[in-house]
Amino acid sequence: MQENELQNRIRLAVGRFTNVRLFRNNVGLFKTQDGRSVKTGLCVGSSDLIGFTSRIITSDMIGQKVAIFTAIEIKTVKGEVDEQQYKFVNMVTSHGGIASIVRSVDDALDVLK
Repeated sequence: MQENELQNRIRLAVGRFTNVRLFRNNVGLFKTQDGRSVKTGLCVGSSDLIGFTSRIITSDMIGQKVAIFTAIEIKTVKGEVDEQQYKFVNMVTSHGGIASIVRSVDDALDVLK
């Protein structure tokens, strides 16, 4: 299975969660007709799917929701993760976000439970 097919399956499966919203993050660089360079996406190494997971917190904010930054890097079974992608996932998790490298629909669903 190719990475884009796996990503589409993950996006469909995650769609059943009412507390998760993920968006495709295309990172790249292209030239305009007048020769200017345009960078796309969040940043180098940022994950394929980014968004938020809504959670209800406790104590003094009982009943209120917070949005937790969520990032899912998708790789096939044989796909290689580069250093920038590892750094991005680690940065998100070290700051309290949800981030993971996944290789299957089940991996993605486990991260978002």
